[in-house]
Amino acid sequence: MTDTLTTHARLTEIVQGNDVVLFMKGTPLFPQCGFSSKAVAILERLGVEYASVDVLQDMEIRQGIKAFSDWPTIPQLYVKGEFVGGSDIMMEMYQAGELETLMHDAGVARA
Repeated sequence: MTDTLTTHARLTEIVQGNDVVLFMKGTPLFPQCGFSSKAVAILERLGVEYASVDVLQDMEIRQGIKAFSDWPTIPQLYVKGEFVGGSDIMMEMYQAGELETLMHDAGVARA
């Protein structure tokens, strides 16, 4: 139970401590799956500054983020502490212009 609380506290700190954070497999420079690569590409196109967390480096974070968001897959995007979704949702929102609007409304869009 302590490990779960510790992991949850770590995730809360990461999510609340960054305006935009992407939990992904790999890094933005070297994504380790196609879905993470797609998520990075979307954020790069939007010109948004974001933090990234490589879930492959920490098994507790990798499993914990799924429970934290109640979402079974990675990558996962958070904006201003709120879970947005995975790469498919990001792509749908990007194509509809909704993701850019969300970033703008959150005050994290490019100037």
